[in-house]
Amino acid sequence: MTQTLEPPPATAQLGPAQTWLTDFEAALKERDIPRAAGMFATTSFWRDLVAFSWNITTVEDPTGVADLLSATLERVDPSGFALEEPEATADGVTTAWFTFETAIGRGRGLLRLKVEDDQPRAWTFLTTLYELKGHEEPRGERRPKGAEHGVNRDRVTWAEKRQAEAETLGLTEQPYAVVIGGGQGGIALGARLRQLGVPSLVIDRYERPGDQWRGRYKSLCLHDPVWYDHLPYLKFPDNWPVFAPKDKIGDWLESYVKVMEVPYWSSTTATSASYSEEAGEWTVTVSRGGEEITLHPKQLILATGMSGKPNIPDLPGMDIFEGEQHHSSQHPGPDAYEGKRCVVIGSNNSAFDICGALFEHGADVTMVQRSSTHIVKSDTLMDIGLGDLYSERALASGMTTEKADLVFASLPYRIMHEFQIPLYEQMAERDADFYQRLEKAGFRHDWGDDGSGLFMKYLRRGSGYYIDVGSAELVADGSVKLAHGQVSHLTSSAVVLEDGTSLPADLVVYATGYGSMNGWAADLISQEVADRVGKCWGLGSDTTKDPGPWEGEQRNMWKPTQQEALWFHGGNLHQSRHYSLYLALQLKARFEGIETPVYNLAPVHHLA
Repeated sequence: MTQTLEPPPATAQLGPAQTWLTDFEAALKERDIPRAAGMFATTSFWRDLVAFSWNITTVEDPTGVADLLSATLERVDPSGFALEEPEATADGVTTAWFTFETAIGRGRGLLRLKVEDDQPRAWTFLTTLYELKGHEEPRGERRPKGAEHGVNRDRVTWAEKRQAEAETLGLTEQPYAVVIGGGQGGIALGARLRQLGVPSLVIDRYERPGDQWRGRYKSLCLHDPVWYDHLPYLKFPDNWPVFAPKDKIGDWLESYVKVMEVPYWSSTTATSASYSEEAGEWTVTVSRGGEEITLHPKQLILATGMSGKPNIPDLPGMDIFEGEQHHSSQHPGPDAYEGKRCVVIGSNNSAFDICGALFEHGADVTMVQRSSTHIVKSDTLMDIGLGDLYSERALASGMTTEKADLVFASLPYRIMHEFQIPLYEQMAERDADFYQRLEKAGFRHDWGDDGSGLFMKYLRRGSGYYIDVGSAELVADGSVKLAHGQVSHLTSSAVVLEDGTSLPADLVVYATGYGSMNGWAADLISQEVADRVGKCWGLGSDTTKDPGPWEGEQRNMWKPTQQEALWFHGGNLHQSRHYSLYLALQLKARFEGIETPVYNLAPVHHLA
């Protein structure tokens, strides 16, 4: 009888990403910084979210990598780099998800390799911290038991514990962190801090959570799709509308505060704040229900929205105008303006929404366009711009929200526009007829300074765009009249432009945008502190309304600032969800007394 011998299995060859990670870890273990830096391409980017830098920062090219490692390697002591799923190669780029550990935490990252000099070298490298060792969130297998089995004559129920906290936190016991602003950003951060065991308090001037949305004009809906907008821990239900109406969002935020047990003071207004370097704490005075209360947190977070304070123009004649006038943030909706002559100054999101609703309710509407605006149709943006990451299609392919967030975060801001330009070229081609009609009507349209479209405008300046959900058609067909130019002055019954055009008006809406977030710091703390921190938002791209020099990250957002223990948190729902984790981890580390030396604390180049 002949026995057939099977050949021994071939030794599996490691892919380029696994080989790179193994070699990179070896270089780090040996503290061979030149070798590790040499594994990056000549043009390359390492974006770190807290894991190495205790900052949100990007370094570029091997020299930047060497600088980051020289400052952090000994302390961070990284190890355990391992693929989280099989690597993939397409169009000459190998992409790999990986995990790793540091001396104090655990991280996750995304690596992209390109071949340079016949060697795979890192092109983009993302490292993120997602938990601190010994301070893991009580989730999954670590979830709290809830019930206390057995007999205990001193038993305290859940409701009694919550009541005791409500009666003491901020009154007889000081919170470690105070978050000013109870919109989506503030409560997302509050939920993160709650899960991490950081005593914190979210305060907001409105009567109920969600009133920030309920009080806006009645037609307001989210312009971003549901898959992009989940809050931490609790995703929207599967039957949640793609574009949620404002009041539905308001109710969701209110229920979120309750379910996630976010310590939240409503009807509370912060009136002043000052920081003592000697004591290492803030003195924050608030008015709550007519009572003045003084809080002494170690950390103060302004979560008042990335848009900052409303920009309300100071125009000659505003005092003699006999009609109604208000900023878009105070616009009540269209109901009272049937048959009225309405002039809306501005041509971005709020301006279009308000014009559309006024027209639907029988008003005579004129939009004043002061500068060119970028418009993209909502359906087109959802398909081409976001569909691969945030959609049912993305979910079906295995692209979870958390994974999509990291893909987005892995694209360095320096080159992000290069990825955006071809997408917007596709959009322009798909909706060419729409843009022709819009421009024929006299609307001044642009695609951004470099053709990179809406998202780069948002990151660079936070303005200058409209996601069209229908109102742009009213401008294209002339249903909403269009005027151009800056406003010269108001008369008792009209808005007069600089070229002398007179627009009769019963209502003037100033859809004139918002200032930098540090305007809130100036009002609450001092102009000196606001100037020390400098401008919030923007990348330093040296494009319109985003002056250089290049900074590489959003100015002052979610990371340490030049004012000790002062933080800024804001942005859209996606950013509030994603970056609240990294801000919460920074605060948790400080609460626990973990050393947090900050690498590359950003200098201040621009005041508000």
